[in-house]
Formats: sequence, C-alpha cells, structure tokens
Amino acid sequence: MAEKKKTIDFKALLADINADFPVYQAIDEDGKVVNEALIPDLSDEELVELMTKMVWSRVLDQRSTALNRQGRLGFYAPTAGQEASQLASQFAFEKEDVLLPGYRDVPQLVQHGLPLAEAFLWSRGHVAGNHYADDLQALPPQIIIGAQYVQAAGVALGLKKRNKKNVAFTYTGDGGSSQGDFYEAINFAGAYHANAVFYIQNNGFAISTPREQQSAAATLAQKAVAAGIPGIQVDGMDPLAVYYVSKMAREWAANGNGPVLIETLTYRYGPHTLSGDDPTRYRSKEMDDEWQKKDPLVRFRNYLTEKGLWSEEKEEAIIEQTKEEIKEAISEADRVPKQKVSDFLKNMYEVQPQSIKEQIEFYEAKESK
Repeated sequence: MAEKKKTIDFKALLADINADFPVYQAIDEDGKVVNEALIPDLSDEELVELMTKMVWSRVLDQRSTALNRQGRLGFYAPTAGQEASQLASQFAFEKEDVLLPGYRDVPQLVQHGLPLAEAFLWSRGHVAGNHYADDLQALPPQIIIGAQYVQAAGVALGLKKRNKKNVAFTYTGDGGSSQGDFYEAINFAGAYHANAVFYIQNNGFAISTPREQQSAAATLAQKAVAAGIPGIQVDGMDPLAVYYVSKMAREWAANGNGPVLIETLTYRYGPHTLSGDDPTRYRSKEMDDEWQKKDPLVRFRNYLTEKGLWSEEKEEAIIEQTKEEIKEAISEADRVPKQKVSDFLKNMYEVQPQSIKEQIEFYEAKESK
C-alpha cells in the first residue's frame, strides 16, 4: 500500500508560532545601551525620579521583611529584583488610569497614590487598609491568583463605554497565566477592544513550580495570540525597556485599539511570601547568582552614573529618607485602633438580622470589660 502523503507539518507550525516573540532590551547588565530605538524620551529629572522610586522599593522590601519578622506586619510577598518590572511599568501610566494589583504589587499601588500606612494596614488584614480615597484609581490587591485580571477586563470595558482615554492595568505572575481567569480576561477584553494593559511578571516560579513545568508555550507572551491581541516579551530587569514598551502599550489601549499583554522576564530574590516558603529548596545558588548579575538597580545605577545623574551620596540620602518614611508610616498604622469581633460582625451586613445583632451585643459586652 502506498504511504499516505504528508500534508500537515505540525513541527513547522509550532516553530512558526514560537518565532515571533523576541525579548526587547534597551540596556544590558552593565547599563550599556544595546538598542537606541528603545531608549525612552525621558528628561534627566524623570530618569532620576524613576531610579528614586526603584531604590525606594528596594528599601521598602528590606524594611517590610524586617517588620514582618518582628511581628509588626502581616502577610508580605517580597519584591526585591522586580523593581524595574513593577515601578518602571507603573511610571508609564497616568494617575487617572486604574490599577488592579495582585498581592506582590504593593509598590505600584503606593506609587499610584495609596498612603503607605494604609498599605501596612492591608498587610495586617485591617479593614482600614481597604478604605481608599475617592480619587485613588485602584482596587485593593487580590489574593486570589489571577482574579485581578477579570476585574481589570471589566474596568477596561467600562472606561471604553464611557469614552475615556484612560486604561486599566494589572499584573499577575507566571503562575497566574496558568489560571482560567487569565484567559477569560484577555479573551473578554480582546473581544470588546477594551482599554487594558495586562502584565505577566515572569519571575521563573509559581511559588516552587518552575516556569517550564507550567506551560508548553515557549513564551507566556504568545498566549495573547489565542485572544487576538498583541503580546510582547521584554527584559523585566531593564527599566528603560519596560517603560518604553509600557508607554507604547498604554497609548495603543487608550486610543481604542484593544488590550496588550506584556511578559516581563524578571526574578524575585526572596521567597514567594514570608509565610513559610523556602526558595533554597527549589532554586540553586548558581541561579540566584546569575540573576544577581542582572539586578535592575545595578544596571540603571550604572547607566545614570555614566550620564552624570547619579551618585552614591544621592542614593544614600534616598535610602535614609525612605527609612524615615517607613518609620512614620508604621507608627501611623500602629495608632489605628485594633479590630474587634463586634466590628467584623457589623461589617458583615448592611442591615443586620436579629441573630447577628445578638452576637454583636454579646461581643460588645465582653469587649467593654
């Protein structure tokens, strides 16, 4: 019998899909320009401001870790290593844009306008950490993996229906891109050409699960193809490339062209959270050392120093100023009255049924002693 003619080359199809997602980079690990076209049009003052925010974030991570160990902070997800991915992206958006953060995205939330003391209260699980000012265009961080993506899709459609030139922007990790909410959100936003920018902060691990065990896709950016939206991969340790790509994506979405999916290749130096995770069980010292060479602060520091915009003295001053800001914020959080059981019950219902009223009376009597 004659051999059946081969008409479909699946291997070639897969190669074609995987070929279209280069990693965009503006400066290398030493802070040297490697792609002039990706250097954003930022003034010297704006470059210094961005670096200041990144240094602030690194100090915040260090102090938050210490506060957690002292029992003065609750839930905390370390951010060191992701400063470019987080702060250089947020720097590209406007105050009127709506931020939908995940639990690791507190630095962006504070820079978007949330008082630091309220961020600390959120970490402690205090209801006051969720009482946002009316002019803060953001929602509290999501703990449910990927849920902020669905929220962002809805907010983005609302902005479009109101003919706003603003966008909703949101973040998840590489693990979040394996959740159902992830695809539902980008598919919905794509179908309605909603004003959204979606970030996947690919730090290599979903808690302890390596990226290569989460998906057969060569990149996470290419997941955008199924939703019919642009997907792009950027060096998440390069603040200039992250900013440039983010700015372009924001303009695209704000002008009614639909959403963009951005994968930032980054790394978290610390554990997944401070709630018992031990990264030495699933990451090697060699891997940590390799990513330390790509540190976003080091490369941006080198770039700015070469331009005569940065110095050790300037950085030390920012570090000390940030420490003082954190000290004042944690003291402010400490002064907020602690929550009581009766408060939880009162917050449960707008109109309390008789059974809840009785419980409130019971606990108020105990609390008044």
